[in-house]
Amino acid sequence: MSVKRKRDVDGGKEAEMEAIVWQTPANPPEPHEYIFRNGKRYVRPYYFEFISHVKNRWAGKTIVDLFAEEFKGRPHGYYVNAVNCGRIQVDNKTVSTSYVVQSSQKISHFLHRHEPPVLGGDVLVLQNEADIVTVFKPASVPEMNIFSNNVQVHPCGQYRKNTVVGILQAEHNLAPLYPVHRLDRLVSGLLIFAKNGEKADCLRQQIEAGLLQKEYIAKVIGVFPEKEIVVDVNISYNAREGKSSVEISDNCFDKPSKGKTACTKFTRINTNGEYSLVLCKPVTGRTHQIRVHLQYAGHPIANDMLYLSEDVPSRSAKGVGADRAALGTNALPISNSLNGGSKGEDIAGEEFRIDPMCTNCPNLPPKGYDGDEEGLWLHCVRYSGPDWSYECPYPDWANLS
Repeated sequence: MSVKRKRDVDGGKEAEMEAIVWQTPANPPEPHEYIFRNGKRYVRPYYFEFISHVKNRWAGKTIVDLFAEEFKGRPHGYYVNAVNCGRIQVDNKTVSTSYVVQSSQKISHFLHRHEPPVLGGDVLVLQNEADIVTVFKPASVPEMNIFSNNVQVHPCGQYRKNTVVGILQAEHNLAPLYPVHRLDRLVSGLLIFAKNGEKADCLRQQIEAGLLQKEYIAKVIGVFPEKEIVVDVNISYNAREGKSSVEISDNCFDKPSKGKTACTKFTRINTNGEYSLVLCKPVTGRTHQIRVHLQYAGHPIANDMLYLSEDVPSRSAKGVGADRAALGTNALPISNSLNGGSKGEDIAGEEFRIDPMCTNCPNLPPKGYDGDEEGLWLHCVRYSGPDWSYECPYPDWANLS
């Protein structure tokens, strides 16, 4: 599978199609690969190969320095060993640790992949029609494996089987599915997939035309104002840090706006004096729009560590996702059952094998995951289009307790 993006270089004078990431074909997820323990869903570790091509800014670096600088989730010594034993190759050949890579060369990383655990809630199929399936996505479960410029070749922060698409394929035999919109990994609620490309294109066109509407419920800090509030403030997204920020106007008409227009309507549902439940209606769809607009309004989501404080550690320095960096820890708690002689078999069973090169064995979660993360209290409750609508059937979403 390949993902490509178009990038403008030197102010748009030159554009190139740049291949980001390929993943070698692998067996589809199966039910026996999931293990449930202490309210979490684990995936049995498996071998996998990540393939990419050397980008211009990587050219001229040694193969070890490239990995150590770009993918900080593993120590420098690991990459030295991986190159020496041939797990990291260039153009399908084993190279030395001092090998200098050149632009467009193929690099591959064969590793023992440990996916992060997610909360153990079911992905419920709410409505299964001829060309659309509507499901309930639990918090902490990503929709599908999303490739970006910051997650190439290195596994930390990536999911493949512990995703909505993977779980639906394994447990409900629903495949292929075509995503038509997104819900952030930490958001629970309604998620709609098309079963064919034609229907997916139709729904995407409705989204682009503003005909499909979403509504969310957020639990925020403080007593939210009773009257409707409209936040119409531009948003800038820092892809490297994985965080958005509002763009405050300085009344300089000659200075071009860098942010994208963003508008969200908020209405208080109820409050207990300490927290409030707020109905959120995004007019636009920017990254982290609801989260950053609620912060701007002075009522951030109650457990949103990324936007509760302005002092958030850099994710690029830590080598983890922005939300996990905001938790302020890279520590991975190791239960007693995973220390000592069990080597993780109590979770993974007999099929689990220790890989001496793997920096995660015998611990199932990848480094940088604290294992205790709970989803943000943000819930998508309703979608509506020009000729259809769907509302979350669960009545307890508005219970503050």
